[in-house]
Amino acid sequence: MSGGVRKTRRRRAPPMLSRLSPADRAAFKSGVHDYSPTLMAMFSWGLVTGVAMSKSVLTVPQALGMSLLVYAGSSQLAILPLLAAKLPIWTVLLTAAMVNTRFIIFSAGLAPHFSYLPFWRRLLLGYFNGDIVYLLFLKKSFANGYVPGKEAYFWGMSALSWVFWQASSIAGILLASVVPDNWGLELAGTLALVPLIVSAVMNRSTLAAVAVAGVVALVAIDLPYRLALPLAVCAAIASGSIADLLAERADFRRIRAARPGKRSAGFGKER
Repeated sequence: MSGGVRKTRRRRAPPMLSRLSPADRAAFKSGVHDYSPTLMAMFSWGLVTGVAMSKSVLTVPQALGMSLLVYAGSSQLAILPLLAAKLPIWTVLLTAAMVNTRFIIFSAGLAPHFSYLPFWRRLLLGYFNGDIVYLLFLKKSFANGYVPGKEAYFWGMSALSWVFWQASSIAGILLASVVPDNWGLELAGTLALVPLIVSAVMNRSTLAAVAVAGVVALVAIDLPYRLALPLAVCAAIASGSIADLLAERADFRRIRAARPGKRSAGFGKER
């Protein structure tokens, strides 16, 4: 009897997960599992961002506040030189907005999935969303609207991403003095993300978008205010849309070309 009780106790879920339904609990764990391969890249990026903030004009409390409130590594790194140069605040805000234009695309992609949620919950999802979270979520090909476990799956990835980002960023802020500049953590984080990006290329439209975005980013890399990033995003959207349109037209022409043959074959049978 005591052995049975012990087994039951061991199988109990953590307090937070125990409040979820079995489907949501399984989906949350699935999200954590699917996001786990990206943790090393996330840790590298967070550490680099924390070190950069600590070695900039920000104080430690200011850097900690930015890490917790902003939670956007690219824009955090983009505005640090502007703060050091003491440029007007509107310049800083404009740069951050330009770097984060991709989140408009992310929001539009998530809207059909979570439009049924209250406004405050959608705002919360927007804060915790990220590049890799959005990419992995789309790869699951969920149906639009309410789907059991879909939101829990998103939260499984988002919660793990946020915890690891904050842990690594805060570690970089507090340990910046002992982290050498020649470690190349930024490059390591980028290289760790390459296999994930490659795995996301599932069709010709995505390949066209990735290729065009890469070329535009390289050509525009010297533009001020990190304009290369929003330009690459816009170019990717345009090239992917054009590729989809050309593919649809090609499919339509093939269907139209096949119809006369089918009709003649049908008439031959009637004769």
